[in-house]
Amino acid sequence: MLNYGIDDLWTDVPEGAGSAFVPLTDTSPGAVGADNGVNLSEMKRTGTMAVQRAKAFLLSNDQNRVGDDTLGLLDDEVSRLVFAYPREPLSAIWDDLLETQDQVFRLLDGGKVRPSQLRDLNFKAAVLSFLVAKGFNDMEARAEAMTMTRVAASCAKEAEHAGLIALTDGLKSLIAYWADKPQDAHFYASQGAQATENLRGTVGLWLLGLKSRAAAVLGDEETVRTANQQANDRREVVVHDDLDQLGGLFTYAPEKQLYYAVESEALLGHGNAALGAQAEQAVQDFSDPSSPHWAFGDLAGAQCDLALIRLFGGDLDGAVEAIRPVLDLPVSHRNNGIVGSALRVRQALMNSPARTAVAAQDLCAEIESFPSSRRALPRG
Repeated sequence: MLNYGIDDLWTDVPEGAGSAFVPLTDTSPGAVGADNGVNLSEMKRTGTMAVQRAKAFLLSNDQNRVGDDTLGLLDDEVSRLVFAYPREPLSAIWDDLLETQDQVFRLLDGGKVRPSQLRDLNFKAAVLSFLVAKGFNDMEARAEAMTMTRVAASCAKEAEHAGLIALTDGLKSLIAYWADKPQDAHFYASQGAQATENLRGTVGLWLLGLKSRAAAVLGDEETVRTANQQANDRREVVVHDDLDQLGGLFTYAPEKQLYYAVESEALLGHGNAALGAQAEQAVQDFSDPSSPHWAFGDLAGAQCDLALIRLFGGDLDGAVEAIRPVLDLPVSHRNNGIVGSALRVRQALMNSPARTAVAAQDLCAEIESFPSSRRALPRG
């Protein structure tokens, strides 16, 4: 309200001293954002509240007669959340994600929708439930994640969307993978991959990547090679579908395919020079936040894989360098997958011939404390 930070406002000022406070914005305390005397920050805040009220009015007004404006509003919100999910901490979008999902469910419960709208709303419900399920998995709430994945699968079946149905198999595999249940992860990935054999989008490639990673944890090198080769072959004939156009977690870009292939090799304990070059490329591919396929979780995962491969190749200093950016992530970004990837590096260090080195011991201690300071749940 006063355009100063709370630390400044709580500072004691000696008598006779002038103010040396620095405003939080470049607008001076006396400046205004409009002729009515309201500053720009306040205008944005009240404007955002007005937009939320207007959205609630439109959705409530269309409860029994869903109109094009409502569907367009939901389209915009779904697109925004899909784009934001891999790029922003979960705490920044969680409330909006749950609210939008609830809005779609309420419209579906209303029962006053045309058949074409019903399919579209079920598609949106499946997409949003997929994101909510992924969010629960990122928070290590696995039971809730699996339940919400089943909700997403049900909505995808109502929408009669084969690609979305297969995606939910992939999410089940992902949840099992991070829950240290590689056999379950392999089963769900194999099931989904088989169901996508006639689909031309990238969902089938993602399922093959998930299958490869699960097989690597099980020590099945033959399946790793076969699944990755199948994914490479299918990449040559990919035709992007509506899920690929949606983007975010619903498309499987070449950058992510390389990252998954490298991770499979790292899980097998490999660490030669050629693989190290591939791991460095995977990190480089996620180094540009302006890229449409950038994701902070994929970047952190690729950096942990690079650390593993360098460690297996005998390069302890290179491993420490590779994982450093991950350990410097703010607590808001330390989701379940990133913490699990970092702990995997710690486990490899403890089993490494270099485990007695000072650098290895220091790194083990730092990784051990890495998850303890993370925020367990988004606010609210």
